Amino acid sequence: MKEIRVRFAPSPTGYLHIGGARTCLFNWLFARKNGGKLILRIEDTDQDRIKEDSINQILESLSWLGLDWDEGPGKSGEFGPYFQAERLDIYKKEVNRILDEGKAYHCFCTHEEIEEKRQQAQKQGDFYRYEGKCRNLSKEEVQKLLDQGKKSVIRIKAPESGQTVVTDMVRGRVVFENALLDDIVIMKSTGMPTYNFACAVDDNAMKISHVIRAEEHLSNTPKQMIMAEALGYEIPEYAHVPMILAPDRSKLSKRHGATSVEEFKEQGILAEALVNYLCLLGWSAENQEEILGLEKVKNQFSLERVSKNPAIYDTKKLTWINGSYLKSLDLEYITVLAVPFMKNAGILIENVNDEKLKMIIALVREKVWTLAEIAEASRYFFTDKFEYDEKGVEKYFKNPAVGGFLKELMKRLNELEVFDKETIEKVYRDYAEELGIKAGELIHPTRLALTGRTVSPGLFEIMEIMGSKECIERIEKALMTF
Repeated sequence: MKEIRVRFAPSPTGYLHIGGARTCLFNWLFARKNGGKLILRIEDTDQDRIKEDSINQILESLSWLGLDWDEGPGKSGEFGPYFQAERLDIYKKEVNRILDEGKAYHCFCTHEEIEEKRQQAQKQGDFYRYEGKCRNLSKEEVQKLLDQGKKSVIRIKAPESGQTVVTDMVRGRVVFENALLDDIVIMKSTGMPTYNFACAVDDNAMKISHVIRAEEHLSNTPKQMIMAEALGYEIPEYAHVPMILAPDRSKLSKRHGATSVEEFKEQGILAEALVNYLCLLGWSAENQEEILGLEKVKNQFSLERVSKNPAIYDTKKLTWINGSYLKSLDLEYITVLAVPFMKNAGILIENVNDEKLKMIIALVREKVWTLAEIAEASRYFFTDKFEYDEKGVEKYFKNPAVGGFLKELMKRLNELEVFDKETIEKVYRDYAEELGIKAGELIHPTRLALTGRTVSPGLFEIMEIMGSKECIERIEKALMTF
């Protein structure tokens, strides 16, 4: 069996989209499962669309996700360079070769001419296919036009009849009628290769064994196969994974929420959770598990388990998966990740010792779904400058009996020698029993006094972390509002 070599080939036109990240992930999994290599190739021949610093952003996003590559930017390899803009001589050499072999030709038809014919065909309800006007020009005629300074593109001589059959590892046998395919342009008049030609040349030069990419590229595959055959290349295996659609099954766009890896990172989504979620977009685990570590997915991954049906983008599911990872991953790791979000939220944590910070995060992470929410959920631990929830004030602080309850609780809490959650809870339950009321009638107004909120993690755990002095001062402050 030949060496497994797959590639991820993004264009640096912006942030790494989750569709691109999913494609890279599936390539990474296939390579790692089969002892192969992942090649990262930057397709930057369309210089007009390239955005500044996009390459660095893509590389950083892939690294953050844990998707390392074996050859590509920053990694040496015998098949470089790995930027297409640096491979122009290779493309020109191959173009000249098939021109000499009579498998390609100069086309001098202008864009305006072709566009006019296309529009005429559309008006008549016909499909337009370039009619091959320049296909049979003699060498002398071509040279004469070139000498006159006429601009040309290079077209490949595509078969005019028959079929091109793609045997796809996901979609099965897909047939394309050659009569519907143009003599495809392989080199623009600017001297830059077209996308499909550069792909065909590079996939061969880099010994790519399997091309795993999104379904939207399926229409490009017969074109690349025709080019590969004309160039005398071995054709790789193809696998086209399902598209990612919005919940309403429309094309995914910004209006459906975050769509780039960078956006999810900024929202406080964990890399582990996003990778887990991307795995489930078009692939299913053997036992239908949904919380899967990358190692487990790698061991199970196969293209046979990739669906033909579109994957539906569901941020609620991603958030749920993220919450699961927040609760289960190492506390120290989550703490390190949470600190930047806390600082960004204006929470000053310099004077909080590491153990106390970890206790706070251990408590609040049980009730939140993202790193950003950890910051908001823990804010009251770091400041008593907050507004009391209005509904809570109406319900608890305006109860005439509550002031007396809180004063007595302050006294009892102040007398405690040990201030831990078990001891605090006993104080509250004993006092509630003495009063003949439910403990909640003491717990809820205390929570409001300490946090400003009516909903929080367990009150007694909060009080233990805050400490006796802070708790008593906050209750005293609350009493001043009665």
